Amino acid sequence: MFFLLVGHAAMALHFAFLSFVVFGGFLAWRWPRTWWVHLGVAAYALGIVIVDWPCVLTEVENWSRARTGRAVMEAGFLDHYLTGTLYPREHVLTSRVVIGVVVGLSWVGALWRSRRRGRGPSRCRSAPEGRAPLV
Repeated sequence: MFFLLVGHAAMALHFAFLSFVVFGGFLAWRWPRTWWVHLGVAAYALGIVIVDWPCVLTEVENWSRARTGRAVMEAGFLDHYLTGTLYPREHVLTSRVVIGVVVGLSWVGALWRSRRRGRGPSRCRSAPEGRAPLV
């Protein structure tokens, strides 16, 4: 039971990780400091795809699968759960390009919004009478 729970937790974390890779840059529109976290996560995901770095979550899930008698994921998490389900096998490159474009657009939007916030009096809040404005 423990090994099955670990495997399911790894799978859920994997989906959360992938969601953050794709859409995490949009969080920086509201919370600019999250951009740095997203940069690190996106760089790691890019390394997994391009350099073939091992994915810790895939290793944990495969460890769990082996302990519970299920087949391990030979080709990795994306191929096991998403390829052929979310997009056709022949469009793996297209899906990666779309993800890259979404991430790029989220970063451009975060940069644009952060520059807009930096201008004008909207950055200053009113202070009580006799005090300097809060910035």
